[in-house]
Amino acid sequence: MSAKYEHKEHHKDDHKSLIQWYKKNKRSLPWRASKDPYKIWLSEVMLQQTTVVAVIPYFEKFLEKFPTVQDLAKAPEQDVLEAWAGLGYYSRARNLHKAAKALAENGFPETAAELLELPGFGPYTSRAVSSIAFGEKVGVLDGNVIRVLSRKYGLKTEWWNNKARAELQTISDQLAAFGQSDSLNQGLMELGATVCTPQKVMCVLCPWSQDCVARDKNLIEKLPLKKPRKQSEVWVWKPLVAIKDNKVALIQNDYAPFLKGQWIFPGEIAMEKSKPKDYDVKHNITHHDIFIQITQKKSLAGRNIQWVNLKELKKVNPSSLLQKVLQKVFQKVSQ
Repeated sequence: MSAKYEHKEHHKDDHKSLIQWYKKNKRSLPWRASKDPYKIWLSEVMLQQTTVVAVIPYFEKFLEKFPTVQDLAKAPEQDVLEAWAGLGYYSRARNLHKAAKALAENGFPETAAELLELPGFGPYTSRAVSSIAFGEKVGVLDGNVIRVLSRKYGLKTEWWNNKARAELQTISDQLAAFGQSDSLNQGLMELGATVCTPQKVMCVLCPWSQDCVARDKNLIEKLPLKKPRKQSEVWVWKPLVAIKDNKVALIQNDYAPFLKGQWIFPGEIAMEKSKPKDYDVKHNITHHDIFIQITQKKSLAGRNIQWVNLKELKKVNPSSLLQKVLQKVFQKVSQ
């Protein structure tokens, strides 16, 4: 990293121009209408894997059901998972519920360091909540912020490595140190979400375009650096598919390396050196090449099995993987 960007002084003008831009251009979003740490935290957890447009109805429905952190803490886990259905990554909902119990008992800590101790609070969420709800002078670092900072300061940094990430975190912290960290952090994220996006860059709308290194040196498409793809792995999945009365048997995934914590078919899985000769269907999730060998069952029993209506399946698990398997099962039945 160039020494030029290690000095706080350089960031003062950047801080001022970004906050001015954010206050003029911020989108009106339901969680921005309040300083309630519960609402801010909920929105941050929901936004981790989902777009803003998709999150808004879930956020509003969830708050109708659980208006306060105390309501969420008291609710049975099943109700929380039901309200979360469609957002995927159910481990997030479980952690949300666990953390709500601690927060309902002890109140919301106001620093990122204390929030970090709670289930599901990573460095990003802790800093987002403490800065936006309580004004703590800490910077955030997510995909949007990494992209904006890499381009603005021309950083050819391997952001996926801890050392490079820590350097970017330092820049974000230095910007936040000037105050108004709530607007500063939301401004960084807003800039990345609406102007300095991965595919489309609208420099004409950017408050930082005049001294953006990437723009100046024609590096916009090259920054941030692309994370090397993980080597593909071959997995052979043997799901047990039982359907009765238009319901299908599912368990909460605690055995497969993909769709962790989500509702999937029971079964077994193993990583292999090469793809099998025989399989019913193939699916890819990130670097997992999944070869599926289906076993149909008349019935299934087990303490952890849930019978889910086929029409409701997409709500419980929106992954196309389950639909693919069922399609194959119905094809076999009709042959």
